[in-house]
Amino acid sequence: MKKYFIIFSIIIFSPFYLVSQTIFEPITNNRIYEFLDELANNHIIIINSTVKPFSRNYIYDKLQEAEKNNIQLSERQKDELQFYLNGFLMENPSIVNEKYDIFSKNENLSTSISTLSLIYKDTFLRVSVKPIWGISYFKTESENIRHTWGGAEFMGYIGKNWSLYASLRDNNETKVITRSGFLNQNSGAPQKYNSSGGGDYSEMRGGIIYSWKWGSFGLIKDHFIWGDNYNGSNIFSGRTPSFAHIKLSLKPAKWFEFNYIHGWLNSEVIDSNRSYNSGSSFRTVFRDKYIAANLFTFTPFKRLNVSVGNSIVYSDVSIQAAYLIPVLFYKSVDHTLNSTYQYGDAGQNSQMFMSISSRQIKNINIFTSLYIDELSLKNMFDNQKHSNFLSFKIGGSVTDFYFKNITIIAEYTRTNPMAYQHFLPATTFENNHFSLGHYLKDNAQEVYLSAIYKPIRGMSLQASWTQAKKGNIYQYGDIGIFGGLPFIKDVIWENNTLALKATYELFLNTILFVEAINSNIKGYAVDGKSEQYYLDLFTPKSFQGNQIIVNTGLAIGF
Repeated sequence: MKKYFIIFSIIIFSPFYLVSQTIFEPITNNRIYEFLDELANNHIIIINSTVKPFSRNYIYDKLQEAEKNNIQLSERQKDELQFYLNGFLMENPSIVNEKYDIFSKNENLSTSISTLSLIYKDTFLRVSVKPIWGISYFKTESENIRHTWGGAEFMGYIGKNWSLYASLRDNNETKVITRSGFLNQNSGAPQKYNSSGGGDYSEMRGGIIYSWKWGSFGLIKDHFIWGDNYNGSNIFSGRTPSFAHIKLSLKPAKWFEFNYIHGWLNSEVIDSNRSYNSGSSFRTVFRDKYIAANLFTFTPFKRLNVSVGNSIVYSDVSIQAAYLIPVLFYKSVDHTLNSTYQYGDAGQNSQMFMSISSRQIKNINIFTSLYIDELSLKNMFDNQKHSNFLSFKIGGSVTDFYFKNITIIAEYTRTNPMAYQHFLPATTFENNHFSLGHYLKDNAQEVYLSAIYKPIRGMSLQASWTQAKKGNIYQYGDIGIFGGLPFIKDVIWENNTLALKATYELFLNTILFVEAINSNIKGYAVDGKSEQYYLDLFTPKSFQGNQIIVNTGLAIGF
C-alpha cells in the first residue's frame, strides 16, 4: 500500500514541483512585445498574443526558440535577439556574460549594464533591483507640458517555484493630460491637482506567484490585456489603474490555455450608510466592487488561436464563492444569486467575449475580437428593435512582405451605444471610472493605420494615422434603450491624427524617443451642448484644435 501511495502522490503532485517561475513583463514595454509579434508573423516562433502580459520566463523561452531558428533571422533580427538575450540574465542564472556584468568582491553580486540593474544570484535566490525614471516633454502651439516619473522595481525568484515583484513610480504632469474622461490611452490613477493645472499620481504594481511547469497562481496588482490589438483592446484594454486580483493561468496541453482573474475594483460610488463624520473630517467610504473573468483559448490548428470567455462585475454583496470558481458561466450564476424576476434590479453586470488570431499565412497576422454586453438574438439584425450593446474589432499586420524590416498594420474598431455601461453605477465596466474596455467607450469608432520600419537594432521609425469619432451620449433611463439606438447619429467629437515617431532602445528598457504629431481634435454642437463642452469633456485643453505637437523624451524602465 505504501508503494502505491508513493506512486499515486508522484503522479498527482509532481507537476507542482517542476521548475517554473513567473514574473510579468509590463505591457508598456512595447519593444519586446513588438519583436515577439514580428518573429511570430515570420513563423520563427509561436505565441498566443491574446493575453498579456507575458511572463519573463515565457519571453526568454521564446527568445531561445528564435535562437534555435537563427538561420531564418535577418541580420537586424539577430542583433535584436542577442540584445534581448543579454537583457534577460535573471531568467538564465547559469550564464554570466562578462561583457555586460561587472562583479564585485561578492561573486554572487553583479551590476548589469545591459539592464541598468543590481543583481544577486545564488542557488536558492535571484534578485534584481532597477531604477525607473523618465520624462516626456510636449511642445504644443499654446504651451509646453512636462510629464516626469521616477521610482524603482524589484524582482525575485525564490527556490524553484516562488517569485515576487514590485514596481513603484511617482508621476507629475505640469498640466493634467491623464484623466478617466479623456479619450486617450494614457493610464494613470486619480490625481492630486495643484493650482497651476498640473497633477501628481503614483502607480504601484507587483505580486507574489507560485508556478509549476504548466501553470501559475498568484495574487497580483498589475495591468493586463485580453484581446488581440495594436491600438487598444476592446475586451480588457489594460488602460485602467492597476487593481489587485487573483490570477490563475493554465496550459496543460499545446492546444489549450486557460486564464482566470478575480479582482477588487474601486467603484468610487459613495456608500452613504458607511460614510461618517469624524471631528472636522468626513470619512468617505465607497461601495465594494469586484470582477471575475475567464478566458478559454483553443488552438485547433497551428498558429490559430480561438478564445472565448465571460466576466461579471458585481457589488453590494460580499465576495461570492461561485465567482471564485474559474470555469463557470457567470451570467447563469447571477440568475440564481441575484434574481431579477421577483425583486427588481437586483442583478449584476455580466459580459461575454471572444478573440480569434491567425498567423497561419507566413508574415501575416489576422485577428478579430468581439465584446458582448447585451445581445438580442431575435432582433440582432434589426437596429429599430435592438441596439445590441457590443464592440468588435478587426485588423491585421503584415511583416517583411516584399520589404524587409517593415510591418504594416490596419485596424478598425466599432463600439455600439450603451456597451460598457450599466444602469447601476457600482457595477459599470470600469475601475476608478476608467473603462476596462476600449478607450473610446461606447458609441464610437476608430480607424488605425501604421507602418513601422526598423533599419537597425534598437531603432524604430513609425508613421501612423488615427481617425476616431464619438457619437451621442446615451444614459440608462433617459430613453427606451431597447428600442434601437442609432450608431453615431451625430458626431460630437472627432480626432484625426497623423504621427511620425522615432525611438531608439539604448539598453534593455531604456528608450529615447521623438514624435511629431499633426492632430485635429474638435467637438460639435449637438444635443444642446456646445463644441467646447465636448472638447473639454474628452480632450486636455492643450491638445484641442488643429495643431502641430512635438513630443520628446527618455524612459528608463517600465
